[in-house]
Amino acid sequence: MNELDKEDKTKFPIRSFVIRSGRMTEAQRTGLDSHLEQWGLKLSEHTLDYAKAFGNENPLNMEIGFGMGDSLATMAENEPEQNFIGVEVHSPGIGRLLSLVENKAIKNIRVFNDDAVKVLKQCTAEHSLSRLNLYFPDPWHKTKHHKRRLVQHSFLELIHSRLHEGGLFHFATDWQPYADYVVKLMSQQSLFENVAGDKLFVAPEDYGRPETKFERRGQKLGHGVWDMVFRALPKEPLK
Repeated sequence: MNELDKEDKTKFPIRSFVIRSGRMTEAQRTGLDSHLEQWGLKLSEHTLDYAKAFGNENPLNMEIGFGMGDSLATMAENEPEQNFIGVEVHSPGIGRLLSLVENKAIKNIRVFNDDAVKVLKQCTAEHSLSRLNLYFPDPWHKTKHHKRRLVQHSFLELIHSRLHEGGLFHFATDWQPYADYVVKLMSQQSLFENVAGDKLFVAPEDYGRPETKFERRGQKLGHGVWDMVFRALPKEPLK
């Protein structure tokens, strides 16, 4: 256990999400009730053996907040040699993803119905992830709510400790002020480098992110989308 795990758990006292009660379709309810036990992972106080959960030691990817799960299912289908862990707190989306997993016979997805920070801190071994994806998180538009944004210095320290050296952090948003905020935040740290260099942004298809219905709808309304990919650097030794 490293110093990050030993620190006071109040370091992440403010949740970046609100659990909203949503109406579930019959298919979503069936997916949740019938398949969560098979494909779900449970929060633990101890590091989980993900290789055992998947039955192989393929590279491990994690997506935080996968929404309704279509993109995650597509990525898993497109990259069967990779393992994917989805973390989500909204039951309808989890049910939807589990239905997709079952109907498409996708074998390389496992799901947490829990807080991603807890999953990372408690269940995920150091330097075990090849990639961490965070697509279209809540931008918390109001200035007084910016403290609720998931991407903060403390979060970057956490995910850096869970990514292996050279592992990727892929962030996407359709809210330009959030993109600008992330650009500024990443310029103030030495744990990651932007793979696009001074260009800042990447084409999502170059890094395996499928286009979503939500994204297409936004583009029709004239909304932009900003994708950034950051590579984990070796941590500088303490002097």
